[in-house]
Amino acid sequence: MKLYILFVSFIMSLSASCQSKMAETTLKENPEKQADITSALYDTYDTYKESSLAKRRIKHHEIQPLIAKFKAKEGYAVTKVGESIEGRPLSLISVGSGATNVFLWSQMHGDEPTATQAIFDILNFLDSKDFQKEKASILRNLTLHFLPMLNPDGAEVYTRRNTLGIDINRDALALQSPEGRTLKRVRDSLDADFGFNLHDQSTYYNAERTEKPATISYLAPAYNYEKDINDVRANAMKIIVYMNKIIQNYAPGQVGRYNDDFEPRAFGDNIQKWGTSAILIESGGFNKDTEKQEIRKLNYVSILSAIYTISDKSYTEIAIADYEKIPENDRKLFDLKIENLTYKLLGKEYTLDLGIQRFENDKPNHNDFWISSSIVEQGDLSTYYGYETFDAKGYTATLGKVYPHKISSMTDFLKLDAFELLKQGYLFVSVNGIPEKIMESPLPLNITRGSYKAPANLRLAVGVNPSFFLEKNGKIMYAVVNGYLIDLQSKATSFKNALILK
Repeated sequence: MKLYILFVSFIMSLSASCQSKMAETTLKENPEKQADITSALYDTYDTYKESSLAKRRIKHHEIQPLIAKFKAKEGYAVTKVGESIEGRPLSLISVGSGATNVFLWSQMHGDEPTATQAIFDILNFLDSKDFQKEKASILRNLTLHFLPMLNPDGAEVYTRRNTLGIDINRDALALQSPEGRTLKRVRDSLDADFGFNLHDQSTYYNAERTEKPATISYLAPAYNYEKDINDVRANAMKIIVYMNKIIQNYAPGQVGRYNDDFEPRAFGDNIQKWGTSAILIESGGFNKDTEKQEIRKLNYVSILSAIYTISDKSYTEIAIADYEKIPENDRKLFDLKIENLTYKLLGKEYTLDLGIQRFENDKPNHNDFWISSSIVEQGDLSTYYGYETFDAKGYTATLGKVYPHKISSMTDFLKLDAFELLKQGYLFVSVNGIPEKIMESPLPLNITRGSYKAPANLRLAVGVNPSFFLEKNGKIMYAVVNGYLIDLQSKATSFKNALILK
């Protein structure tokens, strides 16, 4: 009888083992299944998107209710793991029972919030009743740990550094900041197998030698100057190759690879060195996605896909050679590129390309921003690209005029037909009673205060605000107002604001 029981036990164990291996093999050899799941994640995203976080300038107090709701949920653990310099609590949200620890942290730079939003989308997904089979597998194999908004003081004023003025991502050795010490302590206590370092990058990065923005960029940081590849770093590379393949379905050609020069003070490089497979994800630019909500969605899909492949270990079959095939980041994008423009200077005509960028200026409450634009490059820009590119061949840049009638108030200014004035060549309007703290004009007309004097000649130069007209055959066809191109016939434009000039 004892032999029979042992035999039955052995057969059951063997059967379970075979089923497990068959399931694993099927998944590894059936990429279509993974593709279907990823497609479903993308298609159902709006179901899990955290609706209370709709803009980039999110604050610490806004995410506290979202963290608090998981304290009472079965299977979740919420732990206060530290405080910022100004005393804001740093919380770790953990879920899952697996032996493999995956640690994800966001917003160590206060003005890089895209992944913070995506983390709460992911938590909503994990807490839902959907995808039960896939989630059960993930939470059985992994324990996930989320530390959203590592730099809440920086987030409060939408700036990169913490209150001490430190770049936390350069504090892995000295640990001079409490936020940096928290990150190190959590990583060490978890002895995390995988770490996701979640950032935003400039929207002006492009995938090398293409006009496509680097919407998502990845990096498996080097852990030494020689850039050696051990198993820890190789695993990070494999995960990145997998994520890249996924993102190509939704942003083809819009993935870049960060430079992997070793930075001995950086957290990513050191976390790789300490034995955690570190994966950097940078959120860049996407056309007409100022608030990065589409990029947030791509973060959600990318991270969940990575978690899925870590869970079933399918990433182990991926060739790291494919990592080097991801194009490197380049920085050759403008918001607006104007090509072949005719510019009259000192009685002669010249042909110029202009590269224009629009810079965000935070309003006093750090909840919104206004735009001031500048010409950042000019000359031959044939190797550069634009989110918007206009071929101005046959068009001449001309100076805008000041409207001859002074407007008594902003209320009266808003009654003006801006497009009609632009067609007549007026670009500047003098308005009384504008408070000094207000810097943006809501209409595509630059407002002047009493001390402003209009220039006698059009000047196009690096550092100058681009506000002028494009004339063809003696007729004004386009206006460029604070770096925004406006078609005066169709009124087509992506205009946000003009300027108030002193």
